[in-house]
Amino acid sequence: MSFNKTIKVKLRIVSQFRILAVLILLTGWATSCQPGKEPEPSEGSNLALEKISGAQPLNVVFILSDDHRYDFMGFTGKVPFLKTPAMDRMAQEGTHIQNAFVTTSLCSPSRASILTGQLSHRHQVIDNQSLVSDTSTFFPQYLQQAGYETSFFGKWHMGEHHADPRKGFDHWVSFKGQGAYYNPTLNINGEEKEYRDSTYITDLLTDLAKEWLTERKKETKPFFLYLSHKGVHADFKPAQRHLKNYEAVSPRYPATMFPEKADPEDYNYEDVPDWVKKQRNSWHGVDYMYHGQISFEDFYKRYNETLLSVDESIGEVIEFLEQNDMLENTLVFYMGDNGFSFGEHGLIDKRHAYEESIRVPLLVYGAGNLLAKDSVSQLIQNIDIGPTILELAGLKAPASMDGYSFLPLLKGENPEWRDRIYYEYFWERPFPQTPTVHAVRTDKYKFIRYYGIWDVNELYDLETDPLEMNNLIRSPEHQETARELRTDLFDWLERTGGMNIPLKQDHGKRFDHKYRNTY
Repeated sequence: MSFNKTIKVKLRIVSQFRILAVLILLTGWATSCQPGKEPEPSEGSNLALEKISGAQPLNVVFILSDDHRYDFMGFTGKVPFLKTPAMDRMAQEGTHIQNAFVTTSLCSPSRASILTGQLSHRHQVIDNQSLVSDTSTFFPQYLQQAGYETSFFGKWHMGEHHADPRKGFDHWVSFKGQGAYYNPTLNINGEEKEYRDSTYITDLLTDLAKEWLTERKKETKPFFLYLSHKGVHADFKPAQRHLKNYEAVSPRYPATMFPEKADPEDYNYEDVPDWVKKQRNSWHGVDYMYHGQISFEDFYKRYNETLLSVDESIGEVIEFLEQNDMLENTLVFYMGDNGFSFGEHGLIDKRHAYEESIRVPLLVYGAGNLLAKDSVSQLIQNIDIGPTILELAGLKAPASMDGYSFLPLLKGENPEWRDRIYYEYFWERPFPQTPTVHAVRTDKYKFIRYYGIWDVNELYDLETDPLEMNNLIRSPEHQETARELRTDLFDWLERTGGMNIPLKQDHGKRFDHKYRNTY
């Protein structure tokens, strides 16, 4: 079936289910059964998926980092002093996904999209406080049903109230919320364990993952290992062996960080949205970052130093697989959960729809001769991870997933593929500087629309303006392009059930510095 036909099938509205849809809405189940989507499997329902004829299930290791932007790796040359030999090896000997994106650039929504294969407005984990619904199904549950042994190590973050084991994993190691870089407390299969003596979280999670692999070496079942690092989330704390490694270096300041120094012919600052200009002087802006607790230069250095242990973790896992003759039958993924700004447009952090926020690193390595290409240029999203891993297990993805398997692309095949990606972010009360954002991005253009504020939208020609310095929203010759992309954005929202803006209850007093301690 062609890609376009598959989309039509996935998004069909089945008229005979209208009465059922009304009942579901009335009972508050709207998030798990959007128009055009099949109902989610609930706890205890049949998780058996259709098998792919002749497929040989592979072991899978999925390594996820936090806030690692797409171009901060040694082989890209973006940061001249940064050394990431393990990531470089994955890119050079494996496959580099050059255009990998998230559907929402925020920790919890992105992680929920990875596990469910769904857009944020469907799984409803729209911020870092939201719990993932009990009715959601995670792709490791399908793997378990198919005979896989599954394990999770690290940051969960979809609801910060506990670190207890979640469904889909036979072995569980995690911590509450953001956890701690040093001397963490872990929940290991339901039992809490405290670590001392300057135990560093990245090293600890890596060691525990290798221990699990060692203990199951004689197992005949295929396995799925999910290693989910805390690094490199702020506030950045490198391993002691890496602290001050980059103390003598200087950051590269982006062209849009200091508008007063930019040539007006190069940087159209007049048409930068007002909210972006105002955010410069906030928790997530370069003029008052983290309310003055750290300088931009130290922030930049500590980030890159913290990243070094994540790279070492990748290298250790690959080395373990090689030494134990497991790599031939194991595919290793490395990915970031969202991007991160370092001064672009005067911003730090993520959430917005600029390139440095929505793009992530994605590398694939191992599995003998499976990988036929050293790079893939098609547009890949985090919702594609689940379907891809299911296909590696010899399973067809359920219709409830919004993503698609990119395994054919890794094999060097040329299937029909998407020519654009869509993005959404919903305003958060703890960080009110960034509005609700919707965007559509093709290979050439990006259209960004803001909701709930009186401000200018944005249109960029990414081929001629990759740094997004010249907003074309007022350009007469680009009016039709802007109109078409806006129409396409709303068509996407309509057919995927995304026309409702979620509203969350307020708790506590405000945190932002302008209105701190008010209700």
